[in-house]
Amino acid sequence: MTYTHRPVLLAEAVTAVLGDLTSENLSPVIIDGTFGRGGHTREILKNLPPQAKLIAFDKDLFAIEEAKTIADPRFQIIHESFASMAEHIPESSVDGILLDLGISSPQIDDPDRGFSFRHDGPLDMRMDVTRGQSAAEWLAVAELEDIARVIKDYGEERFALQIAKAIIARREQGEPLTRTRELATLVASVVRTREAGQDPATRTFQAIRIYINQELADLEGGLSAAFNCLKPGGLLAVISFHSLEDRIVKQFMQGLSQISVPRGLPLTEAQMPKPMAELLGRIKPSAEEVKENPRARSAILRVMRKIKNQEGGAR
Repeated sequence: MTYTHRPVLLAEAVTAVLGDLTSENLSPVIIDGTFGRGGHTREILKNLPPQAKLIAFDKDLFAIEEAKTIADPRFQIIHESFASMAEHIPESSVDGILLDLGISSPQIDDPDRGFSFRHDGPLDMRMDVTRGQSAAEWLAVAELEDIARVIKDYGEERFALQIAKAIIARREQGEPLTRTRELATLVASVVRTREAGQDPATRTFQAIRIYINQELADLEGGLSAAFNCLKPGGLLAVISFHSLEDRIVKQFMQGLSQISVPRGLPLTEAQMPKPMAELLGRIKPSAEEVKENPRARSAILRVMRKIKNQEGGAR
């Protein structure tokens, strides 16, 4: 079966990551840290000059296979998390970096991937099926406290402890969870109050997926790696889809754009530390885009520029 993916904030993200770079640089280097199904990558390529280079990263083997369909000498795909980009990309060598966080529509819609509570399939949830534990394998051995912590911290679920106890109880009865519908049904039996329009399993599935794929750790490491890879004047654009991601992105960007000096510290104007980045904006999808693609409704695009100093380097 063919699964389609509609990239979120497509025009806005491409504009943000390219800025005016191509007008002043005929051979820019751009990174798409989350290739997915290539929607943003293909649009960026349309707007790059012949001597440009676009390097994409993705952990998902299905994404890697999709990337192989792009026959463009300017394009390269790397089967790794964007958190590892500093291992492949020289420091201060990139003009623009785009990170589109979360999961793609094909990952959700394919039951065999185990991401969705709406379809029955194996309880896997790994973006890279060649590495690590599946969700089922983890739930079969994890301690009560660990399951409850993951669901509470990564899903912001009020009933995390009750859900964890139900998972352990089922396991002790000799019936470990192996299917997505089994987990969704179990969660629904425990979560008694529901948010309007939201399945009771939403937060639990989000939490376990984030944990299995170490998404927040990847994000924190990837943001630092991205900033180090950027040239002075380079642009970083990040699309997040839930509050945990957006909080990390917001705090990272604000931390680089603001300077905090202890009160009374005797510093001259020349000695005062300078911000390392400039915040360029926060963009939400239009009402029209949300209507056409409901999965875009929670998306937030944040953009910053690495600052140049007077000598042309980064501060």
